[in-house]
Amino acid sequence: MKHNSSATIGIRPVVSSSRPTGLWWGLLGVAAFSFTVPFTKAAVAGMSPLFIGSGRAVVAAVLATLALALTRQRLPQGAQWARLAVVAGGVVAGFPLLTSFALATTPASHGAVVIALLPAATATAAVLRGRERPRPVFWLITGAGALAAIAFASMQSGGFGMLHWADLLLLGAVVSAAIGYAEGGLLARELGPWQTVSWALVLASPLMVFLTMLSVAQQSPSATAVQWAAFAYLGVVSMFLGFFAWYHGLAIGPMAQVSQIQLVQPVLSICWAALLLGEDLTWTTIIGGVAVILCAGAAVRVRLNPAPARRGP
Repeated sequence: MKHNSSATIGIRPVVSSSRPTGLWWGLLGVAAFSFTVPFTKAAVAGMSPLFIGSGRAVVAAVLATLALALTRQRLPQGAQWARLAVVAGGVVAGFPLLTSFALATTPASHGAVVIALLPAATATAAVLRGRERPRPVFWLITGAGALAAIAFASMQSGGFGMLHWADLLLLGAVVSAAIGYAEGGLLARELGPWQTVSWALVLASPLMVFLTMLSVAQQSPSATAVQWAAFAYLGVVSMFLGFFAWYHGLAIGPMAQVSQIQLVQPVLSICWAALLLGEDLTWTTIIGGVAVILCAGAAVRVRLNPAPARRGP
């Protein structure tokens, strides 16, 4: 490709396409995210859910601001700000806040199984956002995965009539993250992986700072050194460094295929919860986790029929 050949393209992709490389980057991001649920559960023992959900974003926003300033990144343009707002609403505000409140009253292993629906949800969001046309079996399997997750949550809560509000928060967190992942994966092709999450953090920082100050005014954090360490991990890795690898993998894509790497996340999270928090691995948790993971795996492995590409002028 000639040096000046990009002059005919409005926005140059900053990430090349290579499926195996994308899968490895996705696996690295998932490994970092797998500690999020157990560490959030550990932190809520000494801090309010509002402080954890917003404070971790403030920590990450400080790092993001420094990174953007030191590397003198160019400002996003036009509609990119609106798309960054979608990313911020999904992964900076929505997922952290919803999971923090949910894990205040539910075990980490339970939360990990419900969140196991995220791979299929991310694939669905990627399909819709990318204007692809999946076969009907894709939607059937995705629906089965949703029913499996809801059934598991209901059994853990005492029946379908006893579905706990924390389960609804976790399902809302799944939807928020899926939308943020799909939009962020596309935007990372234009802005770059770490630039995308950094600008999203900066954009959401005024709201997150306000919520953090509000949480401190309501209840001052009273945590142990271990709980503060868990909070630090959530801010530095879960909210910042982990997205470097994850968005890079999604940007390389294809997103529907890379998203299947998330299937190992609930398995890892449940193992970390057992090892680090001493939670029991019940047969209900194991069976529910396997059912949700199998449904999610089947959904993201369905061959997709992409929409015909439109020729440029």
